[in-house]
Amino acid sequence: MSTKAPTEADILRPIKNTTTRYFLLAGVAGLALLLFLIGWAYQLAEGLVVTGLSDWGTGGGVTWGVYIGAFIWWVGIAHGGIILSAAVRLLGMDRYMPVARLAEMLTLAGLSAAGFYIIVHMGRPDRMVTSVLGHYHITVHSSPLVWDVTVITAYFVLTATYLGLTLRYDVTRLRDQLPDRFEPIYKGLTIGYSEREDEIVQRMVWWLALAIIIMAPLLLHGGVIPWLFAVLPTYPVWFGGVQGPQFLTIALTSAISGVILLSFAFRWAYDWDHIITDDVFRGLLLWLGFFCLLFLWLQLQQNVAGGFAPPIDLGVAADARLAHPVYLLSMGLVFAVLAYIFAQSIRPSLFSKGRALAAGLLVLFATLIEKVLFVVEGFFHPSFEIYGATPGTYFPSLIEFASIAGTIGMVVLFFLLIAKIVPVVELHAIEHLRGDHGEHDAHPERADHAEHE
Repeated sequence: MSTKAPTEADILRPIKNTTTRYFLLAGVAGLALLLFLIGWAYQLAEGLVVTGLSDWGTGGGVTWGVYIGAFIWWVGIAHGGIILSAAVRLLGMDRYMPVARLAEMLTLAGLSAAGFYIIVHMGRPDRMVTSVLGHYHITVHSSPLVWDVTVITAYFVLTATYLGLTLRYDVTRLRDQLPDRFEPIYKGLTIGYSEREDEIVQRMVWWLALAIIIMAPLLLHGGVIPWLFAVLPTYPVWFGGVQGPQFLTIALTSAISGVILLSFAFRWAYDWDHIITDDVFRGLLLWLGFFCLLFLWLQLQQNVAGGFAPPIDLGVAADARLAHPVYLLSMGLVFAVLAYIFAQSIRPSLFSKGRALAAGLLVLFATLIEKVLFVVEGFFHPSFEIYGATPGTYFPSLIEFASIAGTIGMVVLFFLLIAKIVPVVELHAIEHLRGDHGEHDAHPERADHAEHE
């Protein structure tokens, strides 16, 4: 591990340095998004029939597929990201300070991708205005879709406020080193700023973090999203109280995996070995292992309930789930990651950043395919079986596959852009790491601020 003390120049490197790799990555991400937008334009012209969605019953398909499965996946990543950042502030988990802002930004990017999926799946984007917003006072009482839109919007505003408050400190102190072309953004972020507010802002952020932790099991991936499925008794795959905690554990495993990927990418690209240290990756892996264990345990609870003298409809659904190759692959990948994390905790020599990256990628893939299967299987095995005992078939269309690549490209472009505007690592984190190296800040105002904290 590097013993070099981090400096302000380190966290400004993504803003000031633009390499060929940056443009190549932006080009690939932009192409992925463009291909999906072309496919979406075709869908808008021809209707959802081009995906095979909404053709249920005698057509033998499903009304929801990759679009809703990926929506749940992105919401989970976003939700878990802000929980991780809030826990860093609320519980004093200083080890993870260098990646806390990355987790906050991941929340904004993930919520944007999830919200985009709602618009795409509605078929006609104008329905967001005519059906949702135009009749909000009516639909909010009965429509799970409107509940989703409400909590996603609330979390987006909460996270943006949370991030904006912490950015004021950084932008003010680094302003002379930031590019002039973004001056309007910096003025907007620091409007009315004075050093006297720093202590107040820290308290405000603490209370926001507390609100996020409290709201986590009640809203979004701990409440509203699973309620969309769990309260429907005629769909045995979905129905049941286990969905809330199960969705929450999937959200946390996905988010930690996402933060591992982002941390690896920024460390590799900008030589941040002394900022995002091996110790950060080890800690994130341990948390990933813990939530993988909870995820598998809740899956076991669901399978036991569906396999031990169940009602006929629940038994059929449970047997179909356990026999499905996608489900077995998903569970196998999560178990393999858990086994590796357990092994490297016993034998530290097994740890490497590359293996941590692989673990994150495998978990993200496993949770994505599990959520898509969860959505699809619910339609294949309803309690009433009015179209016969043989379930229909579903395979994602090219447009649906393109949507996954496109939204990933959109999130990558988000990080490429925002990393050129503001620091993705907090100045407080650098000051904390510098203090660990035994160095003192040369700026009196920062020393005074540190004493207040």
